[in-house]
Amino acid sequence: MNPYFIGFVFPFVASLLFTKRKPEKKKRGVIVDVGAEPGYAIRNQRFEQPVETHWEGIFTLAELFEQSCKQFAYMPLLGTRKLISRELEVAADGRSFEKLHLGCYEWKSYADAFKTVCNFSSGLVQIGHQKDERVAIFADTQAEWQIALQACFRQNITVVTIYASLGEGALCHSLNETGVTTVVCGRKELKKLIHISGQLDTVKHVIYINEEGVSTEVSLAQKCTSWTIRSFEDVERLGLERPVKANLPLPSDTAVIMYTSGSTGMPKGVMMSHRNVLATVSAVMTIVPALGRKDVYLAYLPLAHILELAAEAIITAVGASIGYGSPLTLTDTSNKIKRGTQGDASALKPTLMTAVPAILDRVRDGVRKNVDAKGGLAKKLFDIAYSRRLAAVNGSWLGAWGLEKLLWDMLVFQKVRAILGGRIRFILSGGAPLSGDTQRFINICLGAPISQGYGLTETCAGGTFSEYDDTSVGRVGAPLPCSYIKLIDWAEGGYLTTDSPMPRGEIVIGGPNVTKGYFKNEAKTNEVYKDDERGMRWFYSGDIGRLHPDGCLEIIDRKKDIVKLQHGEYVSLGKVEAALSVSPYVDQIMIHADPFHSYCVALVVAAYSELKDWASKQGIAYTDFSDLCQKQETVKEVLQSLAKAAKQAHLEKFEIPAKIKLIPDPWTPESGLVTAALKLKREVIKKAYEKDLAQLYS
Repeated sequence: MNPYFIGFVFPFVASLLFTKRKPEKKKRGVIVDVGAEPGYAIRNQRFEQPVETHWEGIFTLAELFEQSCKQFAYMPLLGTRKLISRELEVAADGRSFEKLHLGCYEWKSYADAFKTVCNFSSGLVQIGHQKDERVAIFADTQAEWQIALQACFRQNITVVTIYASLGEGALCHSLNETGVTTVVCGRKELKKLIHISGQLDTVKHVIYINEEGVSTEVSLAQKCTSWTIRSFEDVERLGLERPVKANLPLPSDTAVIMYTSGSTGMPKGVMMSHRNVLATVSAVMTIVPALGRKDVYLAYLPLAHILELAAEAIITAVGASIGYGSPLTLTDTSNKIKRGTQGDASALKPTLMTAVPAILDRVRDGVRKNVDAKGGLAKKLFDIAYSRRLAAVNGSWLGAWGLEKLLWDMLVFQKVRAILGGRIRFILSGGAPLSGDTQRFINICLGAPISQGYGLTETCAGGTFSEYDDTSVGRVGAPLPCSYIKLIDWAEGGYLTTDSPMPRGEIVIGGPNVTKGYFKNEAKTNEVYKDDERGMRWFYSGDIGRLHPDGCLEIIDRKKDIVKLQHGEYVSLGKVEAALSVSPYVDQIMIHADPFHSYCVALVVAAYSELKDWASKQGIAYTDFSDLCQKQETVKEVLQSLAKAAKQAHLEKFEIPAKIKLIPDPWTPESGLVTAALKLKREVIKKAYEKDLAQLYS
């Protein structure tokens, strides 16, 4: 059949027969009277008072976990893939890459998980960990991480969470500041600890998670340090042999001191009580539709990030299953997956997942790249299908609805959905606002709604949340039932709550999810946390937002990201970066604006495949990718692409970088240049590329 008939005539007729109008926008947030300084405040329209707990008689995370383990005793809870083989693959340019062949998921039931938690909890006491001492978990996301967390809660031990990618300086700072005496870690993290052992003041016990080859690090630690070194299983066995009665926490007790990834300076430890985290978990329970024991959740984001920690608490609360993976083994084509074997999503077939915008952007770019590579009829069909569905998503009655939607799903999008297992029904995006382009693309291609959330570590990820039936893009939803959202004037930046057509200002979040403050940092705590005369605690985010008439929030700026140029123009760095990121040559980008100059510049991490393809078509010779990035014609091509993206986004001339430096190597959490959520560490990047930035302004 002619693709143009499939792509136009049939869809047009089908659309006339099976149309579906977009529903009118309903009220999701309503104005509320609050204390503290004047502003424009709203709450969730369904809840007059902030929600604190969703379950009768449950007030701590320890109680919630125990209840679930008894209620869903024989359901699968924690799933892990067994390593079959580890191989080195040599690329054409001589570089070698580690590839993993992973088996099927092996499951631990709720009842078995609870037994392991109780045993490990008792084991912590038996190795000499005191009740007023703290435990740090310094490992990649895995079942043992969750078990160690819950085990600590059962003895009312405060857990210090540390990103596995944290640099040595920040790692020392986090462990010493909190006086951690016991560390639970993986193999590569143990290696880091040994390297800085002489700088750690309080560590006594190290519990390592058994991984292939860990014995080398264990032997080294036993020789070079005074620590007692035990395996995870040994501590569990000690607890089994000599059980200890649980010492359960109170709601006000500190559950976690979560070290932020430190996008500016040293990381700060945010003190979260059980009440704080439970409030966010309870609020999300009221928003996500039909969560239950049939759901399967793919866990791969850092558990040291509140988004992942809260998500896993929600999954556990409803009796669903958690299958652990990693960003490098997520799909069949992920960097660490051996060719011809399954990635985590294919093996697990999840129904739920969380993601940060950077990962969803990569999924989008990967799909587009594969479609472009196929070309021909396949590309034509995809383009027609996508444009027809996009018209429908944008509200056109001539878009693809009903039978035509089903047709495109079967012909085109079913193959795309197989990338993430084919069963995804809901994606939560957090960490930063998601671009409208990516949101529409993922929604259409994966067939799953994306709910954008807005929150911070300081608010236990609670703030706002897009409801499943809100198909708008570029917004982050209405207030969660645990939170009040207030905008306050920021006159210096020109954002006022009296602005028309929508009130604008700095976002302030209040509610039971707002945390205690920063550990041993009273000055900073007093700067951004306030208690009002009614007992409500508020956090001043530094983000700038505007509130839509239906009560949904849109993030439009950030106070710290605004720079005033020489002639008085204001440049919003984050806004410009988001606009220019759509260039196919951009993998990562940082805009830099010097107040003593009239223009801005940019550091651009070049997209490897796209730039090589362009060079090949142009017949440009180069020795390696670094050499290609330095060539004048390459810089000119990327600048032209950025100018095109800027024009599409209607940027002002002064917002468009006049000069750029192409960077051949990606910015990773391991390099210390971005956070674990892949947010830019501006000050660190500026210092690392100080000479390059100076040269761009010379």
